[in-house]
Amino acid sequence: MLYYLFDYLHTNFDLPGSGVFQYISFRAAMALIFSLIISLLFGKRIISYLQKKQVGETVRDLGLEGQISKQGTPTMGGLIILAAILIPTLLFAKINNSYIILMLVSTVWLGIIGFIDDYIKVFKKDKQGLKGIFKVIGQVGLGLLVGGILYFNPNIVIKEKIINATEISFDEGELFTKDVKSDNLPKYKLETEKSTKTTIPFVKNNEFDYAKLISWLGDDYAKYAWLIFIPIVIFIVTAVSNGANMTDGLDGLATGTSAIIGATLAIFAYVSGNTIFAHYLNIMYIPNAGELVVYIMAFVGACVGFMWYNSYPAQVFMGDTGSLSLGGIIAVFALAIRKELLIPILCGVFLIENLSVVMQVAYFKRMKKKFGLEHAKQNRLFKMAPLHHHYQKSGYHEAKIVTRFWIVSVMLAVISIVTLKLR
Repeated sequence: MLYYLFDYLHTNFDLPGSGVFQYISFRAAMALIFSLIISLLFGKRIISYLQKKQVGETVRDLGLEGQISKQGTPTMGGLIILAAILIPTLLFAKINNSYIILMLVSTVWLGIIGFIDDYIKVFKKDKQGLKGIFKVIGQVGLGLLVGGILYFNPNIVIKEKIINATEISFDEGELFTKDVKSDNLPKYKLETEKSTKTTIPFVKNNEFDYAKLISWLGDDYAKYAWLIFIPIVIFIVTAVSNGANMTDGLDGLATGTSAIIGATLAIFAYVSGNTIFAHYLNIMYIPNAGELVVYIMAFVGACVGFMWYNSYPAQVFMGDTGSLSLGGIIAVFALAIRKELLIPILCGVFLIENLSVVMQVAYFKRMKKKFGLEHAKQNRLFKMAPLHHHYQKSGYHEAKIVTRFWIVSVMLAVISIVTLKLR
């Protein structure tokens, strides 16, 4: 909203300083600052309100150190994160940008699913919360919506590089005419195009078209690319959303990890939406995707600000209102900038937490079938799943586990960034 106000003041009155709102970097920085302020100033009030309403966490005794002390800690703190994302984005981003609209819808959608789950747990006193099948339906529904928008929306496009031309697009809205054979300026077609291409890490000329997966349908296979693209989107959104949900088991673990992932995605969004950087790094140029930097910096600020109250010992838990949203936001954002194949690396912590649960259940069932129930109970693959509880059972302090997981997340983020050049 402020972008349009200051753009009007700059255009019509040439107000000193108003032109700074034209820069994505400035608006992204302001979104980060405002999200921190909202988290810190309003977070305490929201926590006090939740305490008055006795919106406390019900903890099952699993024999973990410090677990019982968490009983009664306010939950549904994900409302703080959602507010700190949505308000700065509405203030500083271009609201008519298709990518921004997509992210806002995704944030609210997943926030509602998580809120319903927390509401049932807290106010209806049902520890199971929203049934798993309904959570999955909600996630699949979002995946279907996101996949449809990414595929059919005419504003979500890419620009292909060209080798020889006299007219080039140097930056959005500006055209230069010159002989581009003799310089190193970015060379892109003037026309945008719809595409189901994505980026493959560690591979030279690293673009892969999902439509190729159904090339066996015949010469016009590209018309039916949505048949493969949308199911892939649904799988990614559901998997990453659940991965973040699994990771939210220790104070500050999910929020810290998400902040690191968000900062990395901000870098990818900025270079992907800038012709100069995209040309220099030889990566896909996605027009208007640079605006996503404003959103993701608000996301990072919301996560960091929430950690002020969520770090050990936590004064508030995010609940599913926050955890489902964090994972889904990361998935949709990665899909929007066509870096979803980096998720297994960048979101490695989420992945291993998810896999640890799957492996634990599969191993238990196999041992039960082969040797009986008692043997299966006494010979588990992990002492407890998800993985962070395994380390708790092994005697590590909660704060140490969280810090080490953050370190691993930073290492994975660096590896992800390195893929821009290492091919």
